[in-house]
Amino acid sequence: MAFKKSPQPKLTPAQQAQMARQEQAEQIYRQGVVTLRDVIAPSSIEVEANFIKIGTRYARTLFVYAYPRSLFTGWLSPVINIDEVVDISLNIEPVESRVVLENLKKKVGQLEANYSINAEKGKVRDPGLEAAISDAEELRDKLQVGEDRFFRLGVYLTVYGKDLDDLDQIVKKIESILGTELIYTKPSTIQMEQGFNSTLPIGLDQLGISRNMDTGAIGTSFPFTTANLSNEEGILYGINRHNNGLVLFDRFSLENANMVVFAKSGAGKSFAVKLEALRSLMFGTEIIIVDPENEYKSLCEAVGGSFLQLSLTSNTHVNPFELPRTVDPEEADNALRANIIMLHGLLRLMMGDMSAAEESDLDVALIATYAQKGITNDPLTHTAEPPVMGDLYNTLNTTGGNGPALAARLRRYTEGTFSGIFSQQSNVDLNNPFVVFNIRDLEDELRPIGMYIVLNYIWNKVKSEKKKRILIVDEAWQLMQYQDSAMFMFSIAKRCRKYYLGLTTISQDVEDFLSTRLGRAIVNNSSLQLLLKQNPAAVDIVADTFKLTSEEKKRLSQFPVGEGLFFAGLSHIIMRIIASPTEEQLITTNPKDLLEAGKIAEAEAAQIAEQSANQRSTEVDSAA
Repeated sequence: MAFKKSPQPKLTPAQQAQMARQEQAEQIYRQGVVTLRDVIAPSSIEVEANFIKIGTRYARTLFVYAYPRSLFTGWLSPVINIDEVVDISLNIEPVESRVVLENLKKKVGQLEANYSINAEKGKVRDPGLEAAISDAEELRDKLQVGEDRFFRLGVYLTVYGKDLDDLDQIVKKIESILGTELIYTKPSTIQMEQGFNSTLPIGLDQLGISRNMDTGAIGTSFPFTTANLSNEEGILYGINRHNNGLVLFDRFSLENANMVVFAKSGAGKSFAVKLEALRSLMFGTEIIIVDPENEYKSLCEAVGGSFLQLSLTSNTHVNPFELPRTVDPEEADNALRANIIMLHGLLRLMMGDMSAAEESDLDVALIATYAQKGITNDPLTHTAEPPVMGDLYNTLNTTGGNGPALAARLRRYTEGTFSGIFSQQSNVDLNNPFVVFNIRDLEDELRPIGMYIVLNYIWNKVKSEKKKRILIVDEAWQLMQYQDSAMFMFSIAKRCRKYYLGLTTISQDVEDFLSTRLGRAIVNNSSLQLLLKQNPAAVDIVADTFKLTSEEKKRLSQFPVGEGLFFAGLSHIIMRIIASPTEEQLITTNPKDLLEAGKIAEAEAAQIAEQSANQRSTEVDSAA
């Protein structure tokens, strides 16, 4: 049985017109579909003789046309890490050694002929000609034995700017950077389009301007030398301004975990250190802080830490005669001697300089004071209750020679105005993972003494148990003013690595800190350094100490708040310190922010009180 196809119904003119309109609409729709090329293409391109305008941005392509006789590794690094938008293209073409050897043979023949002609004519020798012959012969030898290969290298740079003036300035900056290394560039005038295409990631070289290079020279242009300080472990320090990457770093991964922070007042040094302390605490690192300006109290209360305030009227006491509970048998045998040496330095701070005879009498009195409590060099006696400052005063009074005179100088710390704070048994506890020693309310004369005693007490506790800790000493320049306290700080900086401790030293008086030998030694024993905005008067000494480049030195006094140079080992970058709103609320010391936070807190408290009053009023009305 055969089936017949039913005929298609004829369309009316109206239907035909409708179908035509639908086809036309579909064609228009298909023409308007956006392709990937439409997405990435600029809105317009304008090609001029010495620049290209791409949308609203201006671009100019440079090519390298001259190199020095020797290239050093990383010569491209300053351009790669410059804080500008630059596209860099390296076009490397291998050349067959056979072809190069034939050309070198001809070239050496020409050079030697020129040399012979000059010698016959009695001309003065040409050092450049001799160097060219020597280089050519050396290259021939290496190529012949397969030790070296030959390449042609073309280096092109496309620079971008927001306008022509900005573009000119950036081009001059790059020309200056390369010019200091005797590498010279020219703009690809009349060939801007070809130059721009040569720096696109499509593998084209439309300029064809190259230079012969051997393997060693090509190796110096290795481009992947970007400033990067990020690894899989550690805390977030900030944003890398070179490449907008994260600076994730563990300070304990370096040869030592010490850090110095230098900045003028208001540049953000305390903010940066508190942010590091807060983030380190979350990863299990214990934090101990010596706070001379009461800047860490709110942070300490927020994390449930111990805030210990030292003053003439406080109930917090630290006894400098207390011996450390060391676990190392060798250190236990020397614990008494080491503490007596520390006490010599402390007493010089308290009583002033002493003669050799006075030092000798003081040493005898200290040994006798410990002996009266039954404490000797035997570690088994070190658990006895230690003496206090008043016991030393009594011993000096009963000792011949210079004893009574020394006791008179010590009297004000035992019976006079300054009595009490340093002449009682210790009652502080460092078992909390976040401890702050506040010495703001200590008189100026007592502050260096207080910092010295506190640091010694902390150091003794650190030696008694090895834990991952960070010790932060704010305004350390006050300790560096005195030889004994500066030496004590240097001793901690040298030895703290052994006890898993990282020392953070903060100072705004950079000149006083770095002008001393011990201050510079502490910097040299710190693997991390953070340099925020500096006073113009201190820029020279900072730049000389940290071996900064001229560009870094210029920026040092122009950094905005919270931005600076971050050194970690041999690497350093420009870093921006950024905190979350919650972190910023906890650690800010900006008076304006604190005032606004106080007003907000008062408003919230008033609102809660008003709601409570309204609720009580409603309950009373309901009861009535």
